[in-house]
Amino acid sequence: MANKQKEYQGYKPPFSLSAKAVGLIADIAAQMERFAIRMEQDDALRLRKANRIKTIHSSLAIEGNHLLESEVADILDGKTVVAPIREIQEVKNAIRVYVEFDKLDPFSMDDLLKAHGLMMSALTDDAGHFRKGGVGVYSEKGLVHMALPADKVYPLMSDLFDWLKNADDHLLVRSCVFHYEFEFIHPFIDGNGRMGRLWQSLILSRWHPAFAHLPVENMVYSNQQAYYDAIAQSTKQGESGPFIEFMLEEIFKSVLQHKGDTVNDTVNDTVKTTPTQDGIIDLVRKNPSFTYDELAAQLGVGRATIVRNIAILKDRGVLELVVEYKNGYWKLNE
Repeated sequence: MANKQKEYQGYKPPFSLSAKAVGLIADIAAQMERFAIRMEQDDALRLRKANRIKTIHSSLAIEGNHLLESEVADILDGKTVVAPIREIQEVKNAIRVYVEFDKLDPFSMDDLLKAHGLMMSALTDDAGHFRKGGVGVYSEKGLVHMALPADKVYPLMSDLFDWLKNADDHLLVRSCVFHYEFEFIHPFIDGNGRMGRLWQSLILSRWHPAFAHLPVENMVYSNQQAYYDAIAQSTKQGESGPFIEFMLEEIFKSVLQHKGDTVNDTVNDTVKTTPTQDGIIDLVRKNPSFTYDELAAQLGVGRATIVRNIAILKDRGVLELVVEYKNGYWKLNE
């Protein structure tokens, strides 16, 4: 009789799987082969580059970077971009990390620290090192989660990596649990959000290589508040079930959206808009003279969210600012 694989006996992060989550695992598995086939067609190289640009832009935009997709593409191509130095540095760092993507081991804590060192180079003094002080998780609604004391970080991360490497749960599930636990621990002073999303993508790419080219983060960017809400709900419940379900749904939607992409669809995605962008368009249609602050108040979001989404709409040619005699108004190109 063949020996059964010994059940993992170490630390196990608390999580539950809803019936919906179980169904999503099967749905994602069924659709991934179609996406993988798409990544092998003649224009795959250009499509992979376009998706990489989307991934970098979306992950950094979540963290408040205001550069447009076109500007991220210009930096990737070595062109000069006029923008805040920090925002350009963030893009350059992310590009360096993704160049190393295939060389990083998702089960290695040393590689996580190496990747953080690249991601946060010249942005924080302790790039590549776990934090030595307190830190919190914030969204537009305020404090979402106050992280555990710094002296808990190394042992918790060690346990988490041990579980990630040795547990027999489906890797899709492990990627989501790791992402949530990583954000809960918040091991770095800065860069936790972009590192958590990067590491989930890296874990997923070990389950299916096509995940290296799937811009899941673009879906998270389009549902940013729901992302924070899922983290908050999981923290409230004391287990990552709500976050697992949210991320699996975002992954599934991303696979469905991109399995039939053309390069033009990916680079010039002008028809898909977020609820915030739809709200801006509706309000501007009613009153072209709305200011950023007035739009933020009307939609119940922060000013930074309005600035970021208007920049996207302007980049897509949907919206433009017309200035006449020191007075400005918004013009919709419908």
